[in-house]
Amino acid sequence: MHAATLHLREVIIFLLAAGIIVPLFRRVKISPILGFLIVGMVIGPYGLASFVDVAPWLRHAVIDDVEFVNALAEMGVIFLLFMIGLELSLERLWAMRRLVFGLGGAQVLVTAAVITAIAAMFDNTLPMAVILGAGFALSSTAIVMQLLSEQRRLGTEVGRTSFSILLFQDLAVLPILFMVSAFAARGEDSPVIAFAIAMGQAAAAVVVVLVLGRLLLRPLFRFVGAADSRELFLALVLLVIIGTAMAMESAGLSAALGAFVAGLLMAETEYRHEVELDIEPFKGLLLGVFFVSVGMEIDLTEVLARPVLLGVSVIGLFVIKAPIIYGLGRAFGQSRPVAAESAVLLSQGGEFALLVVSMAFALGLMDGPTAQFMLIVTSLTMMATPMQAHFGRRLGGALEARGAERQRPAAASPPSDLKGHVVIAGYGRVGQMLAAILEEQEMAHYAIDNDAHLLARSRRGRDHVFFGDASRPDMLRRLGADRATALVVTINSPQAAERIVAAARREWPGLSIHARAHDNEHARRLRDLGADRVVPETVEASLQLADAVLISSGLPGATAHRIIEAHRASLEESGELDEEAAEEVREKL
Repeated sequence: MHAATLHLREVIIFLLAAGIIVPLFRRVKISPILGFLIVGMVIGPYGLASFVDVAPWLRHAVIDDVEFVNALAEMGVIFLLFMIGLELSLERLWAMRRLVFGLGGAQVLVTAAVITAIAAMFDNTLPMAVILGAGFALSSTAIVMQLLSEQRRLGTEVGRTSFSILLFQDLAVLPILFMVSAFAARGEDSPVIAFAIAMGQAAAAVVVVLVLGRLLLRPLFRFVGAADSRELFLALVLLVIIGTAMAMESAGLSAALGAFVAGLLMAETEYRHEVELDIEPFKGLLLGVFFVSVGMEIDLTEVLARPVLLGVSVIGLFVIKAPIIYGLGRAFGQSRPVAAESAVLLSQGGEFALLVVSMAFALGLMDGPTAQFMLIVTSLTMMATPMQAHFGRRLGGALEARGAERQRPAAASPPSDLKGHVVIAGYGRVGQMLAAILEEQEMAHYAIDNDAHLLARSRRGRDHVFFGDASRPDMLRRLGADRATALVVTINSPQAAERIVAAARREWPGLSIHARAHDNEHARRLRDLGADRVVPETVEASLQLADAVLISSGLPGATAHRIIEAHRASLEESGELDEEAAEEVREKL
């Protein structure tokens, strides 16, 4: 009963931090991850807990049962890996095999070899050097994936590249742990043999789980789903996640890998979206516990006692890993911006490095001071990850802009005798669609945009797209606006669109100007500045969407069109929809 009360107190302290302290960090634009890490440092055994003898009342504000927190933290990593697997599928994973097994495998092997060689230069034994190399080759899946998820960048090139490397690292954790065990049992035996044996055992276990899962999972969920009970459904989901994780762990593999495999299996079923909604809150809270546990590993007195050595070690890890990841990324066909950002993002130590070092210490392969030093170095690099991510994104953006600048289209002019063409200001999705329609009708047109990278991508095979600021009359004149039949403003920025319309109307009073507006208020401003026809995209999109919904709901097409036409007429009377633009839409309907 006493133990349960202590655990309840620690849960309350964590929930207090999650519900009050971390939101304060978010308000001042500090990453929640960094907030949890700092909370762990403060309430952990090396923080306020070290002052309990002086101020006993602090006992109510600290967590001293580190094993309990670490157990919850492991559950956070398990749920994270399950969610990652749920967002993939076996087919998609196979499609990514070149990046996962090629780039990811090369990163682990090359980084481990380099760090092993460096560790051996400092008089470490071969087992200890290999353990340090393998452990520090791994990055933080939990922090990096959480950052990419928060920024909604998992689907970007950087997200896919980083995830591929992290996924192989997760697959490599278990063979590395096998290798550590083999060192403890065999002393100086070859790590290559231990690694090969471990890989074979891991592969066999994964195949067994995949086969059994495919045979049993869907019928099991269909049976529970027939009961129409959300509680039973959630219980089964938790059973699958934790049961698969424990089964893999009992086979000598990683519980996190088992959860990932369970996610892959679940992604193949029709229940994946319901499962995702049910598990997301658990994952978020338990990952918070994980970040707190990492912060609790940092002994501030140790940091203050050896600040220079720790600082050099932390920077050294970044300096070693980042160039390796960048070089391998380029070798596997990634662009300079993607390779650079991924390299910076993944150059920290990871949660599995903490596990590897702790296991090596427990088996007597590493002495206490060395293990503590390595744990602090790893934790400090993990704490720096949010700042790394910010720097990496800025570095990638700078390299991307520089590359786009080199490929910047020349601001050439159309032939001086060209007349009757259309000038498009803005070459985003709307401008490109309009240009495609004009091309089909073989109507002459020229487009201008100030996004050099966008134009570098879209200009292949086209000589009618140019770089420049369309709000400058001299730039529009170079594109023959004074001889054009129409100027179409499709640029995304409302302020830029207004500047372009105002400048064009001032220079060429007789020019026909068409503009895209974001909403009714923006449309009114554009008409006041001189646009002849304005299409508010929100209004017209809503009308067309409503038309589609009415038809799909069973109304005859003619009836649905009449209902929408009545609403469109009402909007025209109130001036919220341009009459001629509405006529064009009516013709399409």
